[in-house]
Amino acid sequence: MPLTSAGILMYRHHDGELQVLLAHPGGPFWRRRDKGAWMLPKGELLPGEAAEAAARREFEEELGAPAIGDLHPLGRLRQRGGKWVEAFALEGDFDPDALRSNLFELEWPPRSGLRASFAEIDRVAWFTQSQARAKILASQAELLDRLEQGLARGW
Repeated sequence: MPLTSAGILMYRHHDGELQVLLAHPGGPFWRRRDKGAWMLPKGELLPGEAAEAAARREFEEELGAPAIGDLHPLGRLRQRGGKWVEAFALEGDFDPDALRSNLFELEWPPRSGLRASFAEIDRVAWFTQSQARAKILASQAELLDRLEQGLARGW
């Protein structure tokens, strides 16, 4: 059965433009990737955990700050690798300099027998919608449209 993750697409209105907060995954695989590598902070649901609770937990673990406020459902989508993502929108104003991500361990370099720790998220940034479309994983780009549609309906 495919895994399900939940995450939050934080947004704000800044200088008259809609902006979204995207996260860049940490670790050696993503180090040199930029275009098409950014995503919403997300993570797997624990057994029996509600998607909204998982999204809030993962936001705090990956960014180091609680996700406070009303969550607006953006629905589910399936990523290229088969994983489902349940997404929520949250209006907020996170300071990228305040990023305090949790760590994960990985054998690095490969087949060396050595273990290294990496931040799960190595940086976050605010992007306009057009900038975000160039940066976000292709499989998550639909969330930008869903955000605009929800805002147009007057959340």
